[in-house]
Amino acid sequence: MESEAIALDITWQTLQNAYWNLCNRLGLADILDILIVAVVLYEILMLIRHTRGSAVLKGFALLIAASLISNMVGLTALNWLLASVVKNGAVVLVILFQPELRHALEQVGRGAELGSSSRRDDNDEVSRAIDGIVECCVSLSRRRVGALIVIEQKTGLKEYVETGTVLDAAISAPLLENIFEPNTPLHDGAVIVRGTRVSAGACILTLTENRNVSRDLGTRHRAAIGVTETTDAVSLIVSEETGIISYAKAGEISRGLDEDDLRKMLNELYHKQDRKWTRLFRSRKEEKA
Repeated sequence: MESEAIALDITWQTLQNAYWNLCNRLGLADILDILIVAVVLYEILMLIRHTRGSAVLKGFALLIAASLISNMVGLTALNWLLASVVKNGAVVLVILFQPELRHALEQVGRGAELGSSSRRDDNDEVSRAIDGIVECCVSLSRRRVGALIVIEQKTGLKEYVETGTVLDAAISAPLLENIFEPNTPLHDGAVIVRGTRVSAGACILTLTENRNVSRDLGTRHRAAIGVTETTDAVSLIVSEETGIISYAKAGEISRGLDEDDLRKMLNELYHKQDRKWTRLFRSRKEEKA
């Protein structure tokens, strides 16, 4: 009991000292420091909000809480074990949050704006590429032929391109339709689009492990979501069962796009218009909710 009282007294003194320092020693630099840390923590939380990292972070927070409680209660062995884990938390977090950290560093390292590669292309070529993608998706939707088109943005997709067959061809509706035609060599897999060219076909993507994804969505949709979770790429999906055209970005999927929606989204994606296409994405998702 005496050790518990000592631990509680130390904890109380620590809180009192922290409160006194907060009230009496807080300067402009301290306020700025706190704001910067708050922004960083907020961005980290937003980064992992819809990922497996959020559950891992909760588990790590529980470990810290258990370590503090075990220290107050006097459970020496348990406290030593938990304290060892917490003290090595930086290494543990790097291992556990490797995908999220990689994604964050990619965002920091991106110097160019979205569609910078597209702006280097001629406007007519961009228009032909948009027309080709729209015509292909609409045609495949009517015929109930499945398709998955991944549009590369700032994060390179070379690792995925290498899993397929390199094409490096100009985008056109006949080419894309022929790729996804059933019983052809390249129909099974994803097409990677870079700017106004088809980089590769029959590419293999990693599936999402998000358990909140509807069970009605098959492998093609899960692969489309998976690639947008680890990169800033966007995916277009045509359902083989229903013919529904869907759109995936940042691990989220919006279903039921028509020809006008698809054309508007691609125009804004390639031309970077002032009105953000995320409004379309959100409104579509709310309609389907």
